Amino acid sequence: QLQESGPGLVKPSQTLSLTCTVSGGSITTDYYYWSWIRQAPGKGVEWMGAVGYRGNNYYSPSLKSRTSISRDTSKNQFSLQLTSVTPEDTAVYYCATGYGSGGLGYLEIWGQGTLVTVSS
Repeated sequence: QLQESGPGLVKPSQTLSLTCTVSGGSITTDYYYWSWIRQAPGKGVEWMGAVGYRGNNYYSPSLKSRTSISRDTSKNQFSLQLTSVTPEDTAVYYCATGYGSGGLGYLEIWGQGTLVTVSS
């Protein structure tokens, strides 16, 4: 299971920080990738990035300059930081995992999602 946690409200220009806690499996399990995805109101699903089982990072080109994904193997968690947020970053944020790739088509298990609103 995956569970997102973090603030539900972030002010413009600040950094959005979310953590995904993983249970029932290890984030270092071979060939598993751990991803962040979001869906803004009225828009489609957007893949943001992933961290692989070896700790390698992969980012969406459109968000790469503002996104950082890290992991804490001792806590079996991985985290998302998105800097310089604007109201356009308001979305439901999901963490998910897949075997062989962190791409959308490979993601098998998803968290329930958490709504983050960017507003002053």
